[in-house]
Amino acid sequence: MTVITNIEDLRVLAKARVPRMFYDYADSGSWTEGTYRANETDFAKIKLRQRVAVNMEGRSTATTMVGQPVAMPVAIAPTGLTGMQHADGEILAARAAEKFGVPFTLSTMSICSIEDVAAATTAPFWFQLYVMRDRDFIERLIDRAKAAKCSALMLTLDLQILGQRHKDLKNGLSAPPKPTLANLINLMTKPRWCLGMLGTKRRSFGNIVGHAKGVGDLSSLSAWTAEQFDPALSWADVEWIKKRWGGKLILKGIMDSEDAKLAANSGADALIVSNHGGRQLDGAPSSIEALPAIADAVGSQIEVWMDGGIRSGQDVLKARALGARGTLIGRAFLYGLGAMGEAGVTKALEIIHKELDLTMAFCGHTKISTVDKGILLPGTAPR
Repeated sequence: MTVITNIEDLRVLAKARVPRMFYDYADSGSWTEGTYRANETDFAKIKLRQRVAVNMEGRSTATTMVGQPVAMPVAIAPTGLTGMQHADGEILAARAAEKFGVPFTLSTMSICSIEDVAAATTAPFWFQLYVMRDRDFIERLIDRAKAAKCSALMLTLDLQILGQRHKDLKNGLSAPPKPTLANLINLMTKPRWCLGMLGTKRRSFGNIVGHAKGVGDLSSLSAWTAEQFDPALSWADVEWIKKRWGGKLILKGIMDSEDAKLAANSGADALIVSNHGGRQLDGAPSSIEALPAIADAVGSQIEVWMDGGIRSGQDVLKARALGARGTLIGRAFLYGLGAMGEAGVTKALEIIHKELDLTMAFCGHTKISTVDKGILLPGTAPR
């Protein structure tokens, strides 16, 4: 593919280059995948108002997210196993984000560790936290994020228990992955990926192995993760984590206005309207459908962001019009990473930025800060 024009081009390349079990891990949802598909297709229902004879000079997509200047209202979302889409994937994505001027978020379930990413970058990044039963481990994880000078902590609230993803079960995706005959045959068709993995030492969960009690290697990791996600997570834990962290706090996984009010009252700096990419509760509404009611309910008290289904700059603009002061991309950057490494992540960001810039202009705006519901065709947007 000599000319890459959109995120779909990157997806096609990633599917060809990444082993099936890891590609499917990124590109799948739970159960029927209805919510996963709706995240993307519901954006297409929203129509834009084209304006003409408007001065389109001096355009700017720059804004802020939790006080941090950003080149556009987009951050890279935390995604597990990023380093299995491409060798050293978290480091490469963080470098691309830093150069482009958008935030990068490192997942608790990353392959490269907090310290790995900190050593490879100069701009502060964000760290995403899952709450485990082992509170001592969580305290040390927060302290490691502080030591790495992470500028915000993103607490994910919607993974107390794990949604069932059929493709992962059928592919034998586990920790460590099962070396089935089908998986081994598939790996033989991905020489570029295999060479990359042979050239790195980072092949396990860097934030956990060697840091959590009793987890010294991949063989002991599976049992630990199966029992550690804490189903008793509550708003009291959010308060405890906020005090322990002491910095900017972002709450991810809000899909209901009542929960949004609790998030705003918690003292957090931002919340993310998110259904975990359709990977948890299948049958939940899409993120873009849930966004307007939440923005209306608490947008004056806390920064409201959203993720889920964003595949273009037009999607970013539509989310902004419906009340999201920021957005996050997960699969869009993972496709770029799997396709071409760091250059692919940069390409994904460039594609989204160009689409955002041009569409904003066609809708009669030169500043992202002035975008509101007025750019949308009445009757086409969720309420």
